[in-house]
Amino acid sequence: MSQKVETRETRASAAEFKFVVDPALASEIREWARACLAPDPHGAGSRGDQYRTASVYFDTAAFDVFHRRGSFGRSKYRVRRYGQGHVVFLERKFTKPGLVTKRRTRIALDGLERLETPAPDGQWPGRWFHRRLLARRLQPVCQVSYERTARIATNSHGTHRLTLDEHVCVLPSENLIFSAEEGTPVLDGQLILELKYYVEMPAVFRELVERFALAPRSASKYRLGVAALGIDENRREEP
Repeated sequence: MSQKVETRETRASAAEFKFVVDPALASEIREWARACLAPDPHGAGSRGDQYRTASVYFDTAAFDVFHRRGSFGRSKYRVRRYGQGHVVFLERKFTKPGLVTKRRTRIALDGLERLETPAPDGQWPGRWFHRRLLARRLQPVCQVSYERTARIATNSHGTHRLTLDEHVCVLPSENLIFSAEEGTPVLDGQLILELKYYVEMPAVFRELVERFALAPRSASKYRLGVAALGIDENRREEP
């Protein structure tokens, strides 16, 4: 993963399409992608295109992010860890039609305890993230983990990305401690395929969609995870 302390990315004319596929079809898609696309530069494994991801997601006590209420429906805040790394990434992802903005800051894993203090540290690189959590009254809700295969394609509009996520699991989380447990499986063993591109779908992605007769489907890992755990319903029952 990137070694920069902070990155900001604004992708105009950006599109993200998701598909839910069964394991047999996913296996075919993975082999097709490995034949037609380049490996993600951050990948590992024998094919140089795989890594494990775990993310702790935040929401309000009323689950405004989950229910897409107002501005909460356009932004997600999460802490992401790759493998068993000793660094994590504080991330905010803002989306609306035709635009994706992502801000992320790299910090040491043991620096997460700073997010539990009542006031942000003005000298800390993660201060902006801490301020947003406090202002929006966000708290940890769940940890989502999965194994990812990532391949890329490049044309005149830039670099486009295909990801295939399997073994998607979720754990309830009320703190910022990453657990090695997998938790509850999401989507009954199915996988999530995502295509990210600029301006227009690259020809190689169109070939993929047509070849395997793929139909887009909403597949937010956070919302699927909350639904799988029934966290929202449980909290609403509390007095």
